[in-house]
Formats: sequence, C-alpha cells, structure tokens
Amino acid sequence: MKKYFLLLFSIFAFYSFSNAQTPEEKIQQMGLSIPEISQPMANYVKWRQVGNVLYLAGNGPDVFGKVGSDLTPEEGYQAARETGLEIIAVLKAATGDLSRIKQFVKVLGMVNSAPDFTGHPAVINGFSDLMVEVFGEKGKHARSAVGVAALPNNIAVEIEVIVELEDQ
Repeated sequence: MKKYFLLLFSIFAFYSFSNAQTPEEKIQQMGLSIPEISQPMANYVKWRQVGNVLYLAGNGPDVFGKVGSDLTPEEGYQAARETGLEIIAVLKAATGDLSRIKQFVKVLGMVNSAPDFTGHPAVINGFSDLMVEVFGEKGKHARSAVGVAALPNNIAVEIEVIVELEDQ
C-alpha cells in the first residue's frame, strides 16, 4: 500500500510540475502581450532593486481623463488592467524572467477621479485581478487605492508596486 501511495504521489507531482505555467505562458494563453517599456518622463528610473526587493516607479496607461466624469468605472478598471501590463513589462525588464518574482508585497493605486467619485478600489481591481490571473497566489498583495485630483498628463490611473524576488 505504501509503494502504491508513493507511486501515485510521484505521478501526481510529475504531472503537476510538468503542466505548471510560467507567467509569460499565462500571458500568452490569455491572448495578451508584454508591451515595450517607455522611458521615464523625468529624472528617475523605472525600478530600483535593494537586496531581494524590487521597487517600481509609478506607471500609467495610455488612457486619459477623470474616472467618474470623463471615464466610467469600467473604463477605469480597464485602464488599471492596461497599467498592469505596463508593470509586467517593467518587471520583465528588471528581472529578465517573471518566474523570479517570489511575491507581490505592496501596491499603491491612484485614480484620477472626479470629486464625488468613491469607487477607487473597484478601479484598481483591474490591476489586482490581472496580477492574480498571471502570477496566482504570488500576485496577491497588500494595497492602497486612493483618489487624487490630478495625475501626470491627465492619465486615468497610476500604480506603484513593490515585489520580492527569489534568491538567485
């Protein structure tokens, strides 16, 4: 019986690991592609690594306007999702391999919003949902979602990320 259990466990483990998908494979399977990263808009860098922690500068989409007046909450959600792809591109450039990401630690999501708009968390869910779809449990994170009066160039959202990397 013990040998039978060990054999079943070995088959299950082999099947599970052989079918494990990398984040890049998941992105491709979802029909998405990792965009080229843009240059910083001012005198800063896109990321800074300190030990095994990677700090990303704020990133935003090519979607402009205030959520709640110019954009619907659903359009804001999609803008945050698009920003997620931009952030994945920066993570890929910084690490060379998205599988090096051990876990997402903290996310700050800022929503360019109309004064009476209060659905900031639902907008930033566009980012959070994408990270969990691509990275699984590693993509879950602590998060703040806030509304702001304005963002650079009137972008709809800006998101900052902190991730922990696997030891090399």
